[in-house]
Amino acid sequence: MTKLDKVLYTAKAHTVGGREGGTSQTDDGRLSIAFSTPGGPGNGTNPEQLFAAGWSSCFLSALKLLAGKRKIELPEDLAVDAEVDLGLIHGGFRLAARLKVSLPGGDRKVAEELVEAGHQICPYSLATHGNIDVVTTVVTDSAMAATAESR
Repeated sequence: MTKLDKVLYTAKAHTVGGREGGTSQTDDGRLSIAFSTPGGPGNGTNPEQLFAAGWSSCFLSALKLLAGKRKIELPEDLAVDAEVDLGLIHGGFRLAARLKVSLPGGDRKVAEELVEAGHQICPYSLATHGNIDVVTTVVTDSAMAATAESR
């Protein structure tokens, strides 16, 4: 288990009810959500959607950090689309994920190197490394896409 040298931030949320009609709220009140099961009734979100939103945001920030350090100019329309699957393996629940990184107009090789490096510093990528299947797709041109198994 990894022990932190220094805690920079602690997120706190209180959840009741779980996936079916539950709610969750952060201690600062900035996030207050209702849950519903994927594909089921209700207008709430689900943990997989929250994980996809958190991971894509974190991964995009990692790419920006790396690009800044490497003096790589990123396009304004840089985007990360995350898909998180909830599925079964041998009767138990598991996750799988796909990250599609859109770097329009960029050099494919540089983009792929940046995305691979992003997995080495993004806390979500590090937390999932070796635990779930992750496929990344790098898109530098709308007509081309390269897919690489990254985990």
